[in-house]
Amino acid sequence: MSKGFVLLAQNQEHDYVQQACLCAMSIHATNKDPNITLVTNDAVPKKYRGLFDNIVEIPWSEQEDPTPYATNERWKLYHASPYDETIVLDADMLVLQDISLWWRFLSLYDLYFVSQVQTYRGKTVKDNYYRKAFVENHLPNLYSGFTYFKKCDFAHQFYKWLELVNNNWELFYGEYVSEHYPKTCSMDVSVALVTKILDCEDKVTNNSVKYPTFTHMKPRIQGWVQQNESWQKRVGTYLTQDLNLTIGNHLQTGIFHYTESSFVTDDIIHRYKNYLGVADG
Repeated sequence: MSKGFVLLAQNQEHDYVQQACLCAMSIHATNKDPNITLVTNDAVPKKYRGLFDNIVEIPWSEQEDPTPYATNERWKLYHASPYDETIVLDADMLVLQDISLWWRFLSLYDLYFVSQVQTYRGKTVKDNYYRKAFVENHLPNLYSGFTYFKKCDFAHQFYKWLELVNNNWELFYGEYVSEHYPKTCSMDVSVALVTKILDCEDKVTNNSVKYPTFTHMKPRIQGWVQQNESWQKRVGTYLTQDLNLTIGNHLQTGIFHYTESSFVTDDIIHRYKNYLGVADG
């Protein structure tokens, strides 16, 4: 059974290919001999191509996806993945520890989404500031930033529904997500909606386990009394030569979802390249 990570990158206002390459470097730095596929229609710098065992075009893509975060392309990753078992990560993530044991737990499922995320202090997020549509419309609290699936009948059915919902999101959201109606198509909302339609929440997540999860750095869920639009204006970032990441005075582990493109600095990229021996060229 082949296992691997899949990352999607479609450059829009930010360089998501660069973010995906940084994510891939973080996987290589912490996990032994990982398989990683990059799905993109954009050019990948030669110096980074060796990070991936596959670089494939986005399937059935005739033009650039205008939705934020390439939402309308993300259902295609089930079809694009060359692996029997796949973990899909958002491009703006860092993998900060060996997560190879997570595969054993995930293999108990055909399809799995994270349902609980953490603050940078390691606390389970309770604030629903960004999740009002989920609460008011009684949708499962799922995060598609970390997704696992097997190539199987159930996952295939789920992704066919996801294709249908994403391609007709205004119709489906109008019927099922009328409270706090999203302004654009959201992968998290679509995943939750399909889960509700298929009545399969127990088959695609587990609310009683601590892992898999990820640290979610959206600022208004960090438990701060005084808010900023950017978490980087509240706490400092420190990355050592050995790639230990500290936010404020909290050492980060697991998967770190930094959410803000400005987090990716030349210094951070240089430290990862230096650690892995990635040469310019």
